[in-house]
Amino acid sequence: MNKWVWLLILVVFFAMGSVALAFDPIPAEDLKIGFVFVGPVGDGGWSYMHDQGRQAIEKAFPGVTTMYAESVPEGPDCARVMEQFVRNGAQLVFATSFGYMDQVIEVAKKYPDVVFMHCSGYKMADNVGLYFGRMYQARYLSGLVAGSMTKSNIIGFPAAHPIPEVIRMINAFTLGARKANPDARVKVVWLYSWFDPGKEKEATKALIDAGADMIGMHADSGSTPQTAEESGVYVIGYNNDMSS
Repeated sequence: MNKWVWLLILVVFFAMGSVALAFDPIPAEDLKIGFVFVGPVGDGGWSYMHDQGRQAIEKAFPGVTTMYAESVPEGPDCARVMEQFVRNGAQLVFATSFGYMDQVIEVAKKYPDVVFMHCSGYKMADNVGLYFGRMYQARYLSGLVAGSMTKSNIIGFPAAHPIPEVIRMINAFTLGARKANPDARVKVVWLYSWFDPGKEKEATKALIDAGADMIGMHADSGSTPQTAEESGVYVIGYNNDMSS
């Protein structure tokens, strides 16, 4: 299993562009990796960027093949998809959403020789690892910008789910906003969905109607930036450059 762990470390650093490799990519013969995405790979945000990483792996590591499933709901469907990956030969599986956590632990017990990497969770096992970036640091900085720019002192924030990952980001964003502007308030509207353009649009419009002249977000589609732009309100995106 150690060789897959070291390969994973190299893959992550390469895909993130955070280091310059001083050697040619290491070939990994016959390695198969599965990716489970909670949204469509064309969402322009979370799943899109994960899929960019998947494609980078295939380019960087000759011999590696990948498989993926998109728009997989959190819950039992995730377990079914991961087991299908294993039956198709996957030795490494990325479960890319918080709500896949229990299913990852469940499936990992059945397949101790397969490595599972879960994004944003907190449960581990001998063959289960966790990964997530320190995005709260950038969230704090974006909060500084929002707090400096708001004139109404109301900053809207459509957010997917009240889970540790999202709350951590909102807290960091709010601390940044209040550092720049002690009178700033961050109003959160929970969407209870990672990807629902309709809900995101409604929530964003409601926040703007309530006086928000700056919008942050923690959701996966480009609906929030589009709605804010249509209303002439500045917005700070997430996961990817959503300016277009």
